Amino acid sequence: MPKIPVMQAIVEVLKSEGIDTVFGCPGAAILPLYKAMEQDGSIEHLIVRHEEGATHMADGWSRTTGNVGVAIGTSGPAGTNMITGLYTAQADSVPILCITGQAAVSKLHQEAFQAVDIVSIAAPVTKWAVQVKEAAQMPWIFREAFRIARSGRPGPVLIDLPIDVQKQEIEWDSSIDEPLPVLRSAPSDARVERALEMLLAAERPLLLAGGGVILGEASAELLDLAEFLQIPIQATLMGKGAIDEDHPLYAGMTGIQTSQRYGNASFLESDLVLALGARFGDRHTGDLATYRGDRKFIHVDVEPTQIGKVFGPDLGIVADTKLFLKALLDKAKQHGPRDKGVWVERCQELKRTLLRREDFDTVPVKAPRVFKEINEFYGPDTYFVTAIGLYQIWSGQHQKAHKPRHYQVCGQAGPLGWEIPAAIGVKKAKPDAEVVGIVGDYSFQFLVEELAVGAQYDVPFVLIMLNNEYLGLIRMAEDHGGYDMKYEVDIHYDTTGSDNVKIMEAYGCSGVRVADPSEIRTSLEWARKEADRTSRPVLVEIMIEREGNTANGTSIAAMREFEPLP
Repeated sequence: MPKIPVMQAIVEVLKSEGIDTVFGCPGAAILPLYKAMEQDGSIEHLIVRHEEGATHMADGWSRTTGNVGVAIGTSGPAGTNMITGLYTAQADSVPILCITGQAAVSKLHQEAFQAVDIVSIAAPVTKWAVQVKEAAQMPWIFREAFRIARSGRPGPVLIDLPIDVQKQEIEWDSSIDEPLPVLRSAPSDARVERALEMLLAAERPLLLAGGGVILGEASAELLDLAEFLQIPIQATLMGKGAIDEDHPLYAGMTGIQTSQRYGNASFLESDLVLALGARFGDRHTGDLATYRGDRKFIHVDVEPTQIGKVFGPDLGIVADTKLFLKALLDKAKQHGPRDKGVWVERCQELKRTLLRREDFDTVPVKAPRVFKEINEFYGPDTYFVTAIGLYQIWSGQHQKAHKPRHYQVCGQAGPLGWEIPAAIGVKKAKPDAEVVGIVGDYSFQFLVEELAVGAQYDVPFVLIMLNNEYLGLIRMAEDHGGYDMKYEVDIHYDTTGSDNVKIMEAYGCSGVRVADPSEIRTSLEWARKEADRTSRPVLVEIMIEREGNTANGTSIAAMREFEPLP
């Protein structure tokens, strides 16, 4: 077997695992890997401005492709900077691989420069964190890392590489090497039969699509089952996009924050819920006594420890969502289809009538109007990313999603600043797609330097900022006489021939400020053309009312609506 540099073998492993793009920041302790990638030349690498940004780019790339995103950093603080991204990926079941450099093995016990125990630090927020001390193990450890990241409930892994181990040679033949198989959990036949019996016995059943439906590529099977048995479908925040929200069987989102009025109403009238790949998160359930009520629950999840974690279901099933839905549909076909019935008609009636108002014409702009414009302007093939805060809640309540993997949100961890790097990852995964990030003025500041990555590598996308406090780069720049050294933002108030005003030229990117709802549509049109023209990110900053709020509550039966209802 030929003897080759171990990092050359790792590059071959990455390529065979389907990795064509990675995100990272070079440093001395990881240079052998960078040298091997440079010599190979077939993996694109984007240099980030902060290692957390690399993890979020890998995250966005992974959510879009379904493959394992890869982020690279050097030793010490590079790894610790990645922890937030690892936690975000773990919380949302996103498979990413972080590769970190490390001091030489002989120096690890001597508190050498940037020699931190990153494996111990990363262990609580990864499925597997490992340090490689034997070069001959390295390709096998990478193969196992990819297998673990993809298996069961997907999630992040970290591999730490001491510099001296990276410099060694090993015997390795890539021509006879391939990825390790990923086994999928098939459901118990008896439990599938019981689930069908419960569904057919229910008068008002709901299918609840969690993030596991999207991760398991099971959206088509979900719709096939729903249409055959005529059962309405709801989605959790992480399951948004599992079904087209314009489909007649879509019955909304239930929750105490990201919810639709008709979603809560139909859930409260249901008598059985079949939850697929859902965690029963606290923002979804609210008060558990109200959420559970007298209805029965079937909980299907690929991760055994998820079942019973929040409450004990009437029936638990450990299975891959796609395999379960296929098995359930096969059994259902033996019984024959069901009629549409009054329950489907009732859910459709609730969907027509229990809405929230969006057609506000007031100045300053009300947030629901922004999402009305977004829904009407962008098509179903657009990819959206959004993070945490009021704008995420407004998005969940008002924004429509139509396709799996096209609506991406950091649901549980909620790191500020996620949108910009995530949008870069999405765009690199789908270069021909339209990508839109929705961000708040405060979150915008956290990883705004990653805009420079979009400008440097010609990664165009549109950022829509909802600014309710006049904070962020604009206010800071004004307070410093038009230039803020910290953020390197040069502000120009240059009339462009309309009521829009060019407000930002930062990191080679531009944008417009919108103060009137009538200007939103033309600004979105301008941003789309500007992103195409410049091949760079473009900002649309929309000044919304300072005291705006979202519908919320502690129970799905007691929501407070801050805006007048239609």
